[in-house]
Amino acid sequence: MTPPPYYLEDLTPGMRFTTPPTLMTEEAIIRFGREFDPQHYHVDPEAARETFFGGLVASGWHTVAVMTAMNIRSQLQLADGQIGMGVESVRFLQAVRPGDRIHLEMEILEVKPSESRRGWGIIKVLWTGVNQHNEAVLTLQPSILVRARNCPDPESSDAQDPEEA
Repeated sequence: MTPPPYYLEDLTPGMRFTTPPTLMTEEAIIRFGREFDPQHYHVDPEAARETFFGGLVASGWHTVAVMTAMNIRSQLQLADGQIGMGVESVRFLQAVRPGDRIHLEMEILEVKPSESRRGWGIIKVLWTGVNQHNEAVLTLQPSILVRARNCPDPESSDAQDPEEA
């Protein structure tokens, strides 16, 4: 069952959400690496043994993509969906390897109404990808546009492009 959506007024700094883990398989790591980040330590287990990593590792962008999917399926369901405004920082802290189980921890850092778009606001969130050993593997800090309950009808003259928020 999908949880009811959160509106801007429902969110406060310090709120936390956690997802179930996702298994990072060798097959998925190689498939993503071949298509999007074809470096030998992402696509060739044999060649990867002779690298800095000492074995096959997931692309950091693969881990970001997996965390994004976990976020979208999480309990943090936002009214009108997850409308990304940007990312302040991405930190690749530790290699993700085949067999790792990654879960996502999210903390709301900031909630503020938009100054230019009535009925909307922006939240800053800290995402932390954590492996089965409770070690942080990646952090990311997105800013997300969130609808307020009193948001004007999108067809009205008050509506603006989210890029202007």
